[in-house]
Amino acid sequence: MTAPRLVSAALAATLAFAAPAGALDVTQMTDAEREAFRAEVRAYLLENPEVIMEAVAVLEERDAAAQAAADTELVQTYAEEIFDDGYSWVGGNPDGDVTLVEFIDYRCSYCRRAHEDVNELVETDGNIRLVIKEFPILGPDSLASSRFAVAVKQVAGDDAYHLAKEALIEMTGEANETTLARLAETLGLDADAILVQMESDEVTAVLAETRALAQRLGINGTPTFVLPDRMLRGYVPLEGMREIVADVRDAG
Repeated sequence: MTAPRLVSAALAATLAFAAPAGALDVTQMTDAEREAFRAEVRAYLLENPEVIMEAVAVLEERDAAAQAAADTELVQTYAEEIFDDGYSWVGGNPDGDVTLVEFIDYRCSYCRRAHEDVNELVETDGNIRLVIKEFPILGPDSLASSRFAVAVKQVAGDDAYHLAKEALIEMTGEANETTLARLAETLGLDADAILVQMESDEVTAVLAETRALAQRLGINGTPTFVLPDRMLRGYVPLEGMREIVADVRDAG
């Protein structure tokens, strides 16, 4: 809920609470009663403006709780597609007790910011299963990068994909045929085979499936992280992620 809507909702709640007994319906008041009521409420709010912010805070908490509950239900509904789709790259500890799924766009500044944190979290924890969902939403370079990554996985396997993913998240130049071919060669891969596979129906299908899943989950930004009981919509610093993983373990 946006700030103006929250304030409007808070005002409505305040007005309802402050209305005199038997006159809660403003439309049933006389003109004199209505004017007196408005003056009284206005005076009260001017003297106690913190009431509005308190009401906004309560509404924000309720809205966040409702969103979290809805997210949990979505995760449960689409659990198999989220955690075991059969085509997304799986890293970390494949037998880990917590699965962390990341929807990623290589050109997303927050994905890049989160990258080192996610790697450190997975490496230092040792019991996290990491799943990467290619979700290019920031334009042609994003799409080309994801098509390249998926093609690398399909042509050369998971280890090669991991190397490509690490390189793509740091790439600053344009993701075109020349730069991607050079990247493939740098990684010791068959550049021609990967460039051909990039345009294949198989790669298109993977990206289309992930985009469709994101739409069902209401995901429209990156990074988005999904755990067995929640979604994290946006960047979360390392310590916050550690606390969330611990919470998931405790709940499990």
